[in-house]
Amino acid sequence: MLTARKLTLGRSLQQLRQAWIDAGQTARSRITGAIRPGLPPEDHHLVQRQIDACLLSSGGAVSAHARAVELGRVYLDLDLKGRRNFLRLLAADYGVDTTDLRQGVDNWLEVSLDSDAHSGRLKAEAALRATLRSARIRLLTQFNDLPDGIKFLVSMRSELIAMKGDDAQLNAFDHEFRNLLESWFDIGFLDLHRITWDAPATLLETLANYEAVHPIRSWRDIKHRLAAADRRCYAFIHPQMPNDPLIFVWVALTHGIPDNIQNLLSIQGAEVELGEANTAVFYSISATQSGLDGVGLGSFLIKRVVDRLSRDHKQLKVFSTLSPIPGFTRWLQELTAGEDCGSGNVNDAVGRLQHHGDLTRIFSDRSWVRDAAAVDQVREPLLVLCAHYLMEAKRGESALDPVANFHLSNGASIERLNWLGDTSKKGQLQSACLMANYRYRLKDIESNHEAYHTDGKIVCAKSVSGLLKT
Repeated sequence: MLTARKLTLGRSLQQLRQAWIDAGQTARSRITGAIRPGLPPEDHHLVQRQIDACLLSSGGAVSAHARAVELGRVYLDLDLKGRRNFLRLLAADYGVDTTDLRQGVDNWLEVSLDSDAHSGRLKAEAALRATLRSARIRLLTQFNDLPDGIKFLVSMRSELIAMKGDDAQLNAFDHEFRNLLESWFDIGFLDLHRITWDAPATLLETLANYEAVHPIRSWRDIKHRLAAADRRCYAFIHPQMPNDPLIFVWVALTHGIPDNIQNLLSIQGAEVELGEANTAVFYSISATQSGLDGVGLGSFLIKRVVDRLSRDHKQLKVFSTLSPIPGFTRWLQELTAGEDCGSGNVNDAVGRLQHHGDLTRIFSDRSWVRDAAAVDQVREPLLVLCAHYLMEAKRGESALDPVANFHLSNGASIERLNWLGDTSKKGQLQSACLMANYRYRLKDIESNHEAYHTDGKIVCAKSVSGLLKT
C-alpha cells in the first residue's frame, strides 16, 4: 500500500514538475518574445504580429524582404507540430475577408444595374478580384523572391498536403496554394534536361532515391539506365531549383514494343543500335516534389519528351510505355468478395479463376510464378478481367487505375496487355505479373485526350477490346 502511494505521489510530482516547466516556458516566451518550436496557442500572437507586419508591406522593398526572411526562419525553426500549427493559423485566420467580400459583391451588383456605368463596373470587378486574393496567398507570394524561396514554398505545401485530411479550411487553403504554384511552375518556365551518367553525384542520388516504379539496385544499374546508347533520362528543371529535378522519366530505345520489364532492365542485355531502334519506351516516371501534387507536370513531360525524341531521332516511329497496373489486385479482390461479379464474361472469368485456386496464391505465393501449369490455367481469365478493369472500371468518367488514367488523359491508347510482364514480387502483388503498353500516336493524341475527358471514351487496340468479348 505504501509503495503504491509512493508511486502515485511520484507521478503527481512529475506531472507538477512538467506543468511548472511549461508555465516557465510560457512566461519566458511572453517576456522574451521567443516562439517555441511547437507553436502553442499562447505563442500565436507572436507569429501573427510578424505575419501582419509582412502583409502591411511598409518601409520599402528592403524592409519587406527582411521581414519575409525572418518569418521564414521562424517557420523553419518550428518542429513538425509547430509547422502544422502555423499552417492551421494561416488556414483559419488569413483567408478571404468575408466582410470585404460581401461589400465588394454589393458594390458590383449596384454598378452592374447601371448600363452606362461601364468604367465603374470594371473598377468593381478589379476590386472584387483583389478581395478574393486571400491574405495568406499575398503572404506566400513574398517568399518567391527569397533565395530558395520557391523550394521553401513547395516544401511548405508538402506539409499542408500531409495534414489536410477532410478539413474544409485546410483544403480551401491547399486549393489556393496549388493554384499559386501552378502559375509559377507553368510549362513555359520549365527546362527539359537530358540527365546523363556524368551528372553530379547528388543528382544521381536524387534519381535513385525518388525512383517510384522500378527501384535502382546499384550504381551499375543506374549507369546502365543513363550511359547505355539505347537509354535516356529526361527531367523538368525549374530555374530557381536547378539542382532538384521536379519529375523525371526513363526511356529505352528498342526495336518493337517490349512486353517484359525484367528483360528491359537487364544489365546483361545487348544494347540496341540507334539505327535499328524504331520505338521509344517510357518505362517509369517519378516525381520528386510532393508539394507539387496536382500541378500536372507529368503529362507535359511525356509530350515534351516525345517531341524531343521525334526531332533528335527521325527513325523513331512508335512511342509507347511499359506500365504497371497497380490497382488490379485490389479491384479483383473486392470484385470476388462481393455477391455480384458483374456481366456474363466477367462472372465466367471469375468462376474459372476460383476453380483453379485462390487469389492469395496468384498474388502473393512466389512459387506460383514458377508453376508453369498453374500459371497457364489462369492466363485467359486473368487477361479478361484485367481488360475489363482497365476499360470498364471507372471513378466517375475516368479510369479507376491511376496509371491508366494518367496515360489515357494524356491522349494515349491501350495497345496491349502483357502476360508475365513483371514477375517481380511487387509486380505479382499488384497485378498478377501483368503489365500494359499505352501507345502515343502523334496524330491521335489530341482527339484521344478530348474523347477521354469529354465522354470517358477509352481507345484501345483490337487485341484488348477482343478480350471483353471472350
